[in-house]
Amino acid sequence: MVIIFLSEKMNTEILGVALQILLLIVISYPLGKHIAKVYKDGNDCMRFMAPIERFIYKLAGINPNEEMDWKAFLKSLLIINVFWFFWGMILLVSQGYLPLNPDGNSGQSPDLAFNTCISFMVNCNLQHYSGESGLTYFTQLFVIMLFQFITAATGMAAMAGIMKSMAAKTTKTIGNFWHYLVISCTRILFPMSLIVGFILIIQGTPMGFDSKMTIPTLEGSEQIVSQGPTAAIVPIKQLGTNGGGYFGVNSSHPLENPTYLTNIVECWSILIIPMALVFALGFYLKRKKLGYVIYGVMLFAYLLGVFCNVHYEMAGNPKIDEMGIDQSCGAMEGKETRLGPGATALWSVTTTVTSNGSVNGMHDSTMPLSGMVEMLNMQINTWFGGVGVGFMNYYAFLIIAVFISGLMVGRTPEFLGKKVEAREMKIATIVSLAHPFVILTFTAISSYVWVYAPEFVESEGGWLNNPGFHGFSEMLYEYTSSSANNGSGFEGLGDNTYFWNYTCGLALIISRYLPIVGQVAIAGLLANKKYTPESAGTLKTDTVTFGVMTFCVIVIVAALSFFPAQTLGPIAEYFSIY
Repeated sequence: MVIIFLSEKMNTEILGVALQILLLIVISYPLGKHIAKVYKDGNDCMRFMAPIERFIYKLAGINPNEEMDWKAFLKSLLIINVFWFFWGMILLVSQGYLPLNPDGNSGQSPDLAFNTCISFMVNCNLQHYSGESGLTYFTQLFVIMLFQFITAATGMAAMAGIMKSMAAKTTKTIGNFWHYLVISCTRILFPMSLIVGFILIIQGTPMGFDSKMTIPTLEGSEQIVSQGPTAAIVPIKQLGTNGGGYFGVNSSHPLENPTYLTNIVECWSILIIPMALVFALGFYLKRKKLGYVIYGVMLFAYLLGVFCNVHYEMAGNPKIDEMGIDQSCGAMEGKETRLGPGATALWSVTTTVTSNGSVNGMHDSTMPLSGMVEMLNMQINTWFGGVGVGFMNYYAFLIIAVFISGLMVGRTPEFLGKKVEAREMKIATIVSLAHPFVILTFTAISSYVWVYAPEFVESEGGWLNNPGFHGFSEMLYEYTSSSANNGSGFEGLGDNTYFWNYTCGLALIISRYLPIVGQVAIAGLLANKKYTPESAGTLKTDTVTFGVMTFCVIVIVAALSFFPAQTLGPIAEYFSIY
């Protein structure tokens, strides 16, 4: 009887995973059409927001109709990010003296404020602090939530500029950054956040400014629980692929994620906009087939990860089997019993194929190959990815695939009627190789310090709770997460130290802005070139064959770069267990 019940439970979990994925695919199509209308002509269902947008433009002294070339576009993008950095630093350091602090939380240290500010400014939300104790309600709203809108909209604005450059035959301009930034917030992020927020409130997520509450436990003791404006912040952290838990344990917290319905809605929210943006590309360019091919490649890779993680997490841990403990419910270490291993495995892949980084279970406790998939998703960093920047990362590999394919078949490499030449290839190569360079270099440095400077490591608290294969994975994961602007972690690593705050901060800056600059530059350079109409000799980029070619290029260039490091970490740990 018990076996039948457990079998039915596991089948129900798998069915739930399948239905969530199906729902994502179905909804992403009409949302993609809406997003394309927002960026192309403004003739969308949210055009009633136009008066508010005009007020913002007037207040900020912006002319939304002023066209920018790619250099002016990037200049505006970088200027606004520098401004918000100083804004965040000041507020985080001084938050102990600011209002909306009923729990009396103190200001952050300069090194922690630096890491926090950089992390949220680049849409990573890597947290070297515990959410409810490390911030006040004021900084949660006016630093964290504000950044979650601004940084997500920045990535979407950059993609909008790239889409406009791709759609034009020959142009020197790629749109207005400020216009794209504003409408990304008013017509996409804000209305969707409202919908998700209302669902969370109905399901029990707190929304207020009261101090900590004291509640009785089942054991008869008392527990102090933080609350606050959680329902306002969680929606945009998910929809904007920001991540970053309002509470320290993130979406495994029963107030941040109180029910199975909120778990579905939050998991859905992580991936829906990145998925929709791929469809939006096809609609915007009037090349739906190209959008389908790119979507298919990304979806295939995503489903591979889901299959792997669901399998290993629901199969259980053989070491626990050896102890005579029942594993019928799967590998439950680090997971919420109310959610189960299936939902946790789906979330672990969803959050790492994007730059989200929120968790509903502890990745440090997932099985070795599940951890490998989580890291590979971030190391490849092209399967849907963060809002806007996911396709932009794919775009760099697309240019490389076009160049290689053209040479292989003896045709001039071109994409959408524009010749791909040495300058574009150099930029695309630098962008593609910078990611593994940053991750592997910083992991090598931290490993060296761990081995050859034990006194320094000990002075910072020892860093690793799990030396050996898993300890190496913890350090590799931290820099992978930072460089992918993800923010999740193998939390066996003690990361709130001078070393990790500053090195991760540096990795965050390089990995956010170098790719954006490079990808926008490629788009601007191609847009400026003479348009060549398609002919019989044109290399088709909207075919399944070319999709497979792009997939292979991504695997060879991105994935295989990390094989030696993965061998020393999760793969070695796998063979130590099985």
